[in-house]
Amino acid sequence: MSTDDWSTTDMPDLSGQTAIVTGANSGLGYEATRALAGHGADVVMACRDVERGEEARKEIREAVPGASLTVFELNLADLDSVRSFAERFRRERAGLDVLCNNAGVMAIPRSETADGFETQFGVNHLGHFALTGLLLDVLRETPGETRVVTQSSGVHERGEMDFDDLHGEASYDPWDAYAQSKLANLLFAYELDRRLRAASASVRSVACHPGYAATNLQRRGPEQRGSRLRLLLMQAANAVLAQPADRGALPMLYAATAPDVDGGDYIGPGGFMQMRGAPEKQSSSDASYDRESARRLWSVSEDLTGVTYDLPTPHE
Repeated sequence: MSTDDWSTTDMPDLSGQTAIVTGANSGLGYEATRALAGHGADVVMACRDVERGEEARKEIREAVPGASLTVFELNLADLDSVRSFAERFRRERAGLDVLCNNAGVMAIPRSETADGFETQFGVNHLGHFALTGLLLDVLRETPGETRVVTQSSGVHERGEMDFDDLHGEASYDPWDAYAQSKLANLLFAYELDRRLRAASASVRSVACHPGYAATNLQRRGPEQRGSRLRLLLMQAANAVLAQPADRGALPMLYAATAPDVDGGDYIGPGGFMQMRGAPEKQSSSDASYDRESARRLWSVSEDLTGVTYDLPTPHE
């Protein structure tokens, strides 16, 4: 199917399906939640701030009467919170059809998570690695083909995995750390796909990126640095170059629902410089397909999080 004009109206009926969206209270996660619920899915809104999550839930319910939405607390910067979320989900839901690993932080001053990880690497990659691993058996046991969708960024192309200084303790640059975390998202998504295939599992691991979408994500770095100039420049760039958040969510929604999506695909906007436009299948950087780096990252991630996957290691 051509994706030249693909939009949420092309999404299939999702009645009877359950989805999790991390970071569901704003930006891309909010728009994805609204679209998934609008097509009949029961959506669990995984939010760090439950109060803001409830406000978003009420807004969506007003726009989509009858939408099935529940807010669960999830702080990806705290592995205890990730485990608590997974335990609650298991108690309250019988299956999981789509897991959207969407939440993230971007180009913030160096800080650490509750577990001592550099925050961007900890939230963007390790938190989602742990969450996916803790829910993998639910995904595998749910009838039909289920999906894990991991949100990356075009900025991954400048990323390098510094395994000697993953947490930026020796040197730290906010954008380098963000790029590393977004490269890690892709290495994880592709390695997960290879391991799922080796296990003949009916779960697809798909990656995506939103292009340049106007969300609150861009505000946090300048705000935390106290830089009004950077904030004004970011706001101006958003106004001129960015597409709206509902358009930026389309690659994630396509990855989550389109019938022609395969495990290992990378979905992004096909317009100007891959920053805007309708979703399409794309290729990511050469570094993102490096299997040796992917296996090394997988091993390190299991060690750091204490979460292991019951999946075979794929052979070359």
